[in-house]
Amino acid sequence: MFGVWAPGEDVAKLTYYGLYALQHRGQESAGIAVSNGRQILVYKDMGLVSQVFDEATLESLKGHLAVGHARYSTTGASTWHNAQPTFRPTATGSIALAHNGNLTNTHELAGRVQDMATAFGELDLPMRQTPAATNDTSLVTALLAHHPDRSLEENAVEVLQGVRGAFSFVWMDENTLYAARDPQGIRPLVLGRLERGWVIASETAALDIVGASFIREIEPGELVAVDEDGLRSRSFAEPAPKHCLFEFVYLARPDTRMSDQRVHSVRVEIGRRLAREFPTDADLVIPVPESGTPAAIGYAEESGIPYGSGLVKNSYVGRTFIQPSQTIRQLGIRLKLNPLRDVIEGKRLVVVDDSIVRGNTQRALVRMLREAGAREVHVRISSPPVKWPCFYGIDFATRAELIANGLSSDEICRSIDADSLGYISLEELVEATSVPMDHLCRACFDGVYPVALPEPEHLGKNLLELDGATVIDAEGLSTSLAGGGAHDSLGRP
Repeated sequence: MFGVWAPGEDVAKLTYYGLYALQHRGQESAGIAVSNGRQILVYKDMGLVSQVFDEATLESLKGHLAVGHARYSTTGASTWHNAQPTFRPTATGSIALAHNGNLTNTHELAGRVQDMATAFGELDLPMRQTPAATNDTSLVTALLAHHPDRSLEENAVEVLQGVRGAFSFVWMDENTLYAARDPQGIRPLVLGRLERGWVIASETAALDIVGASFIREIEPGELVAVDEDGLRSRSFAEPAPKHCLFEFVYLARPDTRMSDQRVHSVRVEIGRRLAREFPTDADLVIPVPESGTPAAIGYAEESGIPYGSGLVKNSYVGRTFIQPSQTIRQLGIRLKLNPLRDVIEGKRLVVVDDSIVRGNTQRALVRMLREAGAREVHVRISSPPVKWPCFYGIDFATRAELIANGLSSDEICRSIDADSLGYISLEELVEATSVPMDHLCRACFDGVYPVALPEPEHLGKNLLELDGATVIDAEGLSTSLAGGGAHDSLGRP
C-alpha cells in the first residue's frame, strides 16, 4: 500500500513508483485512487503495476492526494471487483481504501453492513452495476462511509475499534489522507516526509524510491490523518505489539527497515545462527535467490564455506509462493530457477532457502541440482517448520497444505530427497530479530494466535462467496468450504 498527500506534486506517478517498490507484496491486481479536492477517480485492473498503468493513464490521474495498492488475495477471489483501492460514494463525499492484512471477524462485519443498509438505506446510492466485492476490505469501506452525524475521522475511531485481525489501512476522502494499524501491528506501516507533503507506505523501501525521508512507523492502534492543517495522530486502541515474524524471514524487502533495523542484516544474522545450529561439511554455500541470499551469506561467513551463485533466477517471473493457484506455482518453479552446472557439478552443496511451506519448490530444486551434477545437497532453512495456517494475511490457510504438518524433519528431508535438512529453531530466529518473543506473531510456527479466531465456518478466503457447504478436506476432517481448514487450528489443545 502507498498513500501520499502532496499538493503541487504528481501524486499519481509518486504512487506508481511507490507501488512498483512494493510489487513483491502482491502481484494479482493494482490500483490507484486520486483526488483533486472535488472528486476521487479510481483506476485499477488485474496484473502487475507496470501492466496496469501506462503514461497516458497516469497523466489522467490529476490531484494532490492519492492512495495505491498491489493485491495479494487472502479474503475474496483474485478478480477485478476485488481489486483495490475499494471505493464508496456517500451523501457527503467519497472514500477510497487500501488494506494489507486479513480480518478475522469478516462474518460479523458483513452482518453489520447488511443491517446498516437495511436500517438507513444510505448504501443504496446510484452506481454503475458491477459485481459485488467479496473481500473484507469492502466491508470496512462501507462502514467508514456511513457517518451521517459525525466526521469521517470520528467515525473511523469507532469503526476501527470493532475490526479484528491484521490490518494496515490507508484511505482517503476528497481532502484528507488517513492511515491506521491494528493494535497488534501485525503488518508493517510507515510514515515518510516529502519536501511538500507526507507519504504512508507498507515498507520503507517505497519511501526511498520516491525520495521521502523515513520519519517513523505508524504505531499499533494508531490512526493518523494528513490534510492542509498538517499531520495529526490519535490512538483508537491500546497497543499490544505482535509483529509478523514471517515478515523478517520472507515477506519484506531486504532493504526495508523494520523495528529499527535493516531486514537484510537480520537475515544475515539468521544465516549465521543457522550455520551454528546445523553445520555440515560442504564445498559451496548457495542461496535460493533472492529471498535466501542474505541468510546464505551469513551461513557462509559463519561456516567458512565459500559462498557462490549456483542458481540463476529469471527476474521476470513473480514470487512462486504468493501465486494464487497450485498449478501456477508448480509451473513457476521451473520457470524461475536454472542451475549453473559449471559451478555445482561434483560439489557438496549447502542450499539456503527462507522457508518450506508446501515442499514443491525444494523437491524440484533438489532434483534439478542433482541432475546438474551436485554430489550432495544439504538444505538449510532460515525459519522453523511452518505448521499452522495464517489468518492474518498469508494465503496458506489449511494445515493439509503444509508439509511440516505431521512430518518430522527427517521425513521431510526424505520427501525432498536432500542429503540433510536443518531448520533454524524458533528461539534462534527470534533472537536474530532483536524483537522480544512476546512482541512477535509466531502463529505459523507455534500455533499461538495473538488475535482470537472465530468459529471455523466464519474463516476462509471464500467466506463471502460461498454458502459454507460441508466438504471433507485432505486430512479427513469435516470442515466448511468457507472455513478452509480452520477446525484443526481452533480445536488444538
